[in-house]
Amino acid sequence: FDKAKQFFRPSLNDLHDPWLMKDMDKAVTRITKAIDQNESIMVFGDYDVDGTTSVATLYQFLKNIHPAIDFYIPHRYKEGYGVSKTGIDHAKATGISLIISVDCGIKSTELITYAKELGIDFIICDHHLPDPVLPPAIAILNAKQIDCGYPYKELCGCGVVFKLITALAQAYNLPDESYLQYLDLVATAIAADIVPITGENRALAYFGLQVINQNPRTGIKTILQQVKKDTFTITDVVFIIAPRINAAGRMKHGNHAVTLLTETDFNLAAEYATEIEQFN
Repeated sequence: FDKAKQFFRPSLNDLHDPWLMKDMDKAVTRITKAIDQNESIMVFGDYDVDGTTSVATLYQFLKNIHPAIDFYIPHRYKEGYGVSKTGIDHAKATGISLIISVDCGIKSTELITYAKELGIDFIICDHHLPDPVLPPAIAILNAKQIDCGYPYKELCGCGVVFKLITALAQAYNLPDESYLQYLDLVATAIAADIVPITGENRALAYFGLQVINQNPRTGIKTILQQVKKDTFTITDVVFIIAPRINAAGRMKHGNHAVTLLTETDFNLAAEYATEIEQFN
């Protein structure tokens, strides 16, 4: 009965304690130190939907508590997937001392070693399968690590980011809304990345869909307005929202997707959405 109830009536109480994830304490300690010492932080993410929603989520959350935040998305065709040397060199040139990779990084041992040699620390938020040898990062948040005791293993990249911002919100005594407001992005990533909608993902997708339908962020609202529909299901997110966000990285640059997802001015967002519609 309890399992059926949890399945059909998800609750935010079903979400696991973020501190159960291996290295969460190390990640939060390093980020709070960076903020205390006014270091420049870069959020580095992939150009697909999971990557761009992850970047938009973490970038906006951190920007609310620390001004020195930048983001970087590699060019799909010039740099390829994952952490790139070009991105690390850009970080070095712009005085970045901490890079947080989202939806990538778990396989980037050589490049993260290179960053370390340049004096740049790395925190990895990823959900892809780790290799036996892990990159020399300050902290690795990935429930698929063999020695990670986190109870749910199927989070997408944006889901891992959501756990990080939940922990940061607790560390800074911020209200729940400071991280729950990003559930529309988390649900979009869950849908687009085709991760199992079970357990924690089910609760995140359920409440994320409520945000999409009731109070979506400006960028998502402008995408939805191009489609004549009243209520959006998870299938609509897969086939309507996700392809449009993906199109930016495929046709031009993933930065366009993040710009749309982080824009608060409706008229500007509508312009970006029209551009993304043309890419699609």
